Amino acid sequence: MAKLMVMYERPTNIDDFEKYYQEVHLPMVQEVPNLKNACINRVIQTQNSSEPIYLIAELEFENMEVLQNALSSTGGQKLQNDVVNLVKLLPKPPIVCITE
Repeated sequence: MAKLMVMYERPTNIDDFEKYYQEVHLPMVQEVPNLKNACINRVIQTQNSSEPIYLIAELEFENMEVLQNALSSTGGQKLQNDVVNLVKLLPKPPIVCITE
């Protein structure tokens, strides 16, 4: 199993972020091929970090090759290119982790 995890800091305007994230960004996730599972985790509390993490999104794939192919696909590129629109609503770009 391979995952793409994106950690977003608390948005500068939560209402605007949530509206864009829910209505525009999340529907693009459905266009990513071979996605096994996707989930959103709203962070209630962090420990040992000064980063105000607000939300963690996880996209799960069968393996690393499938993940890489999905990110290279039209749907994957569209989703990644949309991050520039989300960054406008955040204090800084999100942290992206790929795990296996």
